[in-house]
Amino acid sequence: MKHFLRDGIEGGNSAIVRADADAANAAGINRRDVLKGAGFTLALVGSGTMFTACSGEKAEASATLAPGPFLKIGNDSRVTLICPQTEIGQGAYTGMATLLAEELDADWSQVAVEGAEADVKRYGNPAFGGALQGTGGSTSIAAFWTPIRTAGATARAMLVAAAADKWSVPASEITISKGVISHAGKKKNAPYGAFVTAAAKLPVPKDVKLKDPKDFVLIGKETARVDAREKSSGKAIFTQDIQLPDMLVAVVAYPPRFGGKVKSFDATAAKALPNVVNIVQFKSPVREGVAVLAKDTWSAKKARDALKVEWDEADAFKLSSDTLFAQYRELAGKPGVEARKDGDFAKSLAGAKRIEATYEFPFLAHASMEPMNCVIQIKPNGAEIWNGEQFHTGDQNTVAAVLGIKPEQVKINMLYAGGSFGRRGNAWGDFLVDTAAIAKADGTGKPVKMVWTREDDMRAGFYRPAYLHKLTAAVDSKGELTGWQQRIVGQSIMAGTFLDSGKPVDSSSVEGVANMPYEIPNLLVELHTTKIGVPIQWWRSVGSTHTAYAVEAFLDDVARATNKDPLELRRSLLAKHPRHLAVLDLAAGKAGWGSPLPKGTARGVALHECFGTVVAQVVEVSQHDRNYKVDKVFCAVDCGIAVNPNVIAMQMESGIIYGLSAIHTGEIRLDDGRVKQSNFHDYQVLRINQIPKIEVHIVPSTNAPTGVGEPGTPVIGPAVANAIAKLSGKTLRKLPFSSEGVAIV
Repeated sequence: MKHFLRDGIEGGNSAIVRADADAANAAGINRRDVLKGAGFTLALVGSGTMFTACSGEKAEASATLAPGPFLKIGNDSRVTLICPQTEIGQGAYTGMATLLAEELDADWSQVAVEGAEADVKRYGNPAFGGALQGTGGSTSIAAFWTPIRTAGATARAMLVAAAADKWSVPASEITISKGVISHAGKKKNAPYGAFVTAAAKLPVPKDVKLKDPKDFVLIGKETARVDAREKSSGKAIFTQDIQLPDMLVAVVAYPPRFGGKVKSFDATAAKALPNVVNIVQFKSPVREGVAVLAKDTWSAKKARDALKVEWDEADAFKLSSDTLFAQYRELAGKPGVEARKDGDFAKSLAGAKRIEATYEFPFLAHASMEPMNCVIQIKPNGAEIWNGEQFHTGDQNTVAAVLGIKPEQVKINMLYAGGSFGRRGNAWGDFLVDTAAIAKADGTGKPVKMVWTREDDMRAGFYRPAYLHKLTAAVDSKGELTGWQQRIVGQSIMAGTFLDSGKPVDSSSVEGVANMPYEIPNLLVELHTTKIGVPIQWWRSVGSTHTAYAVEAFLDDVARATNKDPLELRRSLLAKHPRHLAVLDLAAGKAGWGSPLPKGTARGVALHECFGTVVAQVVEVSQHDRNYKVDKVFCAVDCGIAVNPNVIAMQMESGIIYGLSAIHTGEIRLDDGRVKQSNFHDYQVLRINQIPKIEVHIVPSTNAPTGVGEPGTPVIGPAVANAIAKLSGKTLRKLPFSSEGVAIV
C-alpha cells in the first residue's frame, strides 16, 4: 500500500493513474468517483486514532490558540499548520507540518494543513529575504526550518504555562507526548484542547528554546503524508474543482508563433454554437488572443475551434531549432563573458593532449499533469483568485496591474497544484494575467475559469531554454587533467524577473559549473547570453539541468582518454570536498562499483550539487539490440537533517523519473517559429515499464536541511549516458537520446 500511494498517487505523471483513469472514462465512470469509492479502504488503512479522552479536564467550545501566523490549535486538540508554501506534490505540507508537530509534541493523526493566504508581511519566504511569498528553489523546508519550529515551540510553551497554572505545578514538571499534557506527580493528563482557552489569554513568549536534534520524535521518521488521504479519496481541491455561481469557462485561441498579434477575427460560426456566452479579444502584459466564454469547457473548446483568426506575425519569432543551434555553435567558437577563472587555461594547453566535446540541450516543457488554469472573479472592491498558487506576491502585483487596483485588493485562495516543476512560479504570472484580462474584457463581473488543454499548455511557451556547451580539456604527459574550458550559450532565465541582478552573467546559466567542486588547476567558464523571442523560465533544477550533464559526461570522456576509472577520476578531484566524496562513495558502495556484471550490462556514475544538496547516482544499464534499459539506480543524497526520509525518497525517485523522461524523448522543437509538439504522444514521458528499480540512501547528518525537490533530476542523465558510452562506445552529446537514434525500453 505504501508503494502504491508513493508511485501511483503521489508520483505526478504516474502511468498507473493515467491508465486507470482512461479505463474509467471509457466505461463512463468519473475518475474522482472512482477515487472516492476507493477512499473508504484507503482511509481504513491509513487512518490514525483521534485522541478524545482526558482526566477530568473539559475543553470550552469554539476556543482557538493562534499565537502567530503559522498555526492554530482548536479546543478539539486539532493542530492546523497555516502553510505559506504551495503543495505541488513535493511534500511541502508534510515536511513543514512535521517541523511544527515536532516542537509541539503533537499527535500526528491530529495534524492538518491549510494553505495560507497571500500576505507577504506574514508569509514572506526567508530564502527570498522575506520580500516575496512564493514556493521555489527547493526552499520550503530549508527556509522555514527555524520559523515553523519556533511557532510550534511558542504554542507549546503557552500550553505548558496554562497547564502549570491550572494544576498549580512548576512548568518544568509538565510533559507533552502525542498531544497529551501530563504531570506525573499529580497523575494529571489532558489533551491540548483543555488548555487552549487559558493559553490564548497568555502573552506570547518572545524567546523559546528549540529541541536538540537528539530529542526529535517525528523529524527523521517516515510519517504518513498529510495530503495522501485527500488525494486518494478524491476530496483534494484543485482549480478544475472550483465551481462558482454563473461561472464562465474561457478557452483561448493564442497566436501560433510567439510574439504574434490579433489582426482580426470572425466569430460568426463560434457564436452560433450552443452554450457560448461571449467572445472577446484581450491583451495581457504577456501576450494577446481571442477567448471564448461558455457555460462549460467542451462548448468553449468547440467554439474556439470554430473561430477564424487572422494573425499579425510581423514581429513574431520565426526561427527553427536547427537554425538556432547553428547560431549557438558559431557563438561557442568565440570567447564569452567570464563566469569563473582559475589559473591560466591557455597555458595549460601547451604540450597537452586536447579533448573536446559539444553538447546540445533542447527546449523542454514542464508537462505537469495539471495544465495551467485559473479562476478569477472581479468584484467592486477588488478581485479573488482560486488556483494552485506558487508565486503569491508576484501574482498579486501583476494581476493588480492588469485590473488597475492595489495588490492587497487581490485575494488569492491557494489550492493544491497538480505538479509544476517551476511552471506555476512564472515571474510574469502569465496564465493569471491572461485570465484577469479576459474577465476584464468580458466586463460582466461573472467568475471566469480559464482552462488550457494539453495542447495549449505544451505550446504556450515558458520552456527550459535551449543551451549549447563547448568543452575543452587539457591533459598533461602524466595523464593528469590540468585544464578545463567550458563555454555555455543560451538565454538568461533571470533576465527581466525579480531575480535579475543586472550583471553580465546570469548565475543560473552557469550554476553547477561556476561552483564545480572538482579541483582543476586551470579552469575557465564563459557565457554567451542570447536574446530570442521564445518565452522561457526555470525548470526543475534550473541551470543544473544542462550543466550537470555536460560536466559529468565530459569527465567520462576524459577518463576514457586517460584510461582511468570514472569513479576514481572523480575521487581524485574531490580531495578538498569530503562531503561530495562521501556521497559519491556511498552510491558507489551500494551499487557494488567494480564488481562483475552480466554480459551486456554496464555501470555509469555522476555527481552534482544544487540547492545545497549533493547527489550521486550509479546506474546499471543493459543493452538490448540497439536499445537500452535502465535496470537499477543507486542514489545517495546529503540534504542535511532528513525531516521525512519517505518524502526525500519520493522526491529522489520523482526527480530520477522526470530526468529520465527528459533525456529519453524530452524535446520542444521549433519549425519556422511554430512548436511541433502538442501532447504526450509526441512529448512522451516515461512509461511505468521503463521505470528502473531505484534505491535511495540518505547520508546521516545533523546539519540544517537543504533542498530535495530538484537535486535528483540533473544527475540521472549523465549517469545513464556514461553507462551507454561504456557499452557502445557512443558518447551521447545531443539530447534527447531519441534524436541520436537511441531508445530506452
